[in-house]
Amino acid sequence: MSMGMAAKTEKGTISICFVQEALACVRDRGLSPDALLLQAGISPTLLAVPQARVSSTHYGQLWHLIAQTLDDEFFGMDTRRMKTGSFTLLCHAILHSDTLERALRRALRFLRVVLDDMAGELVREGEVVHLRLADKTAGQADNTAPPKRAFAYGTFLIMLHGLACWLIGRRVPLLRADFRCTEPSFSDEWRALFSPQLHFNQAHSGLTFAAAYLSLPLIQDEKSMKAFLRCAPANFLVKYKNSTSLSAKIRRHLREISPAHWPDFATLAQQFHTSTATLRRRLDEEGQSYRVIMEDLRRDWAISLLCDTASSLGEIAHTLGFAESSAFHRAFKKWTGARPSAYRCGTPPLAVSAVTAVTADDPAVFQPAHVPTAPPAKSVD
Repeated sequence: MSMGMAAKTEKGTISICFVQEALACVRDRGLSPDALLLQAGISPTLLAVPQARVSSTHYGQLWHLIAQTLDDEFFGMDTRRMKTGSFTLLCHAILHSDTLERALRRALRFLRVVLDDMAGELVREGEVVHLRLADKTAGQADNTAPPKRAFAYGTFLIMLHGLACWLIGRRVPLLRADFRCTEPSFSDEWRALFSPQLHFNQAHSGLTFAAAYLSLPLIQDEKSMKAFLRCAPANFLVKYKNSTSLSAKIRRHLREISPAHWPDFATLAQQFHTSTATLRRRLDEEGQSYRVIMEDLRRDWAISLLCDTASSLGEIAHTLGFAESSAFHRAFKKWTGARPSAYRCGTPPLAVSAVTAVTADDPAVFQPAHVPTAPPAKSVD
């Protein structure tokens, strides 16, 4: 695989923390997660490595398998199961809305029917809108119930945000995200999915974005919905991350270049028509650095090549710009806490079609949402 092709097909990675969170409901049912992990192409040994990551595609496969096993697309995080096929029916219910606002309001009404413990609403405040989520007690959305774990709020909000982005064909930049629960140890992973402006211990969980997006028309149809559902949830976990930040633009730039030819910082500043001081300051404001961006890209490409290709370790090392395999081994262990061989668990991952036999007309399968690219709107992402 050439680096150009790797750049086009790279899907990003997901922290092992999210794998642990997704498996919590499996363990709560007294089931062993190992068989599901192996079916999804994830080595169970990675669960013991806190900094390990898995490809978004493999995480999506695990998501499908858990939902099928439990017959619950909300992973046991509500007293009522969100039975498999619910998300597909949700997509059918809102697909022919004339605007994003109508689609979201219909989606929130649908979710009030299929879930008992949480309810969402849209609240306009001038030029912004809040997608606000409340915990229900005895049928009342009064937030008197104890907060749920971050994974419950995050799953609900990712589902809606991903769906909204796909419906209008562009990313909806988030100005702010709020979780009612206490801050988990892996909160930076949630910030990468939503917004740097993510706050915990808030009165409500929810998302805030520009109200102008609500009036946009939907551009999807039955045909595009089938492709959308076939690729979910891997697509909305990665594709609709913040795409307007400087660090995201640098990542896109580097993906088009072989790592052996990545520019030094001064050259990068010239390519972005700015000074090195300004470039460094803007990256600092995003909590990023050029070195970290390059290492994260190499890490994600390495995981993708290890999991999804038959390339030898030497070939992967060369593709990623390492002069020697030993240097790649050391770097990979630093990035993930595991050896490269741990990502080749010996059981080939199931193709998404094999896991779900997904079609939009088959309500007996689980399919969350995917998310497109952002307009040139101002975003804190």
